Amino acid sequence: MAGATSDLKLLGVGPSPYVNRVQIALNLKSVNYEFLEEKLGSKSELLLKSNPVHKKIPALIHGDKPVCESLIIVQYIDEVWTSGPSILPSDTYDRALHRFWAAYIDDKFFPNVKELRTADGEEAKEAAVERIAEGMALLEDALAKCGKGKPFFGGDNIGYVDIAFGSHLGWLKAAEKLAGVTLFNKAKTPRLVAWADAFSSHEAVKDVIPETEKLVELAKMLKARAQSQSAN
Repeated sequence: MAGATSDLKLLGVGPSPYVNRVQIALNLKSVNYEFLEEKLGSKSELLLKSNPVHKKIPALIHGDKPVCESLIIVQYIDEVWTSGPSILPSDTYDRALHRFWAAYIDDKFFPNVKELRTADGEEAKEAAVERIAEGMALLEDALAKCGKGKPFFGGDNIGYVDIAFGSHLGWLKAAEKLAGVTLFNKAKTPRLVAWADAFSSHEAVKDVIPETEKLVELAKMLKARAQSQSAN
């Protein structure tokens, strides 16, 4: 749990869904850690030392050993702290399936959400919404297959894909507000709607995902900053 002094330190910022993934995984395992908040828009010496290749958050420092990249960190947590609930399935094929969908979320799905947040004009917004709707339909089916009819992608409890996708829920809700659209549609993706409610209220999650309004304000600030930089 955050705030505890330990040999485990997490470098990051609260609004980052990639940092939120690590926080959720640590909470699931009931692991104490120290959260070292980076300043938004800058990189500390410790971060640059811990992640000299990508130079980005999150970075988990276990003892004096840094682990980088959010999904790799989540897998590391699952393998090191085996006493808590498993994050990845035990079955080899199921593990591969979960890794596939987690990669899809990062490589294909979330970039469309970012496009929606920053879209200028109705045509760009509509194109982004269409791509997101296609992705939501795929994830609706993935939830049924990975979860085998149970509430989460991980079955009865939060698992790897839940963390990968669920960490983006705050930004998805912010994108809905900014664009004036509905992405979670009860008629088209009823499983995902129920899943989002269950995930958000989970003990390991509810104090981690930032408030929607704060993310909306941050998104507006980042967009204004990007526009100012491109104009100069």
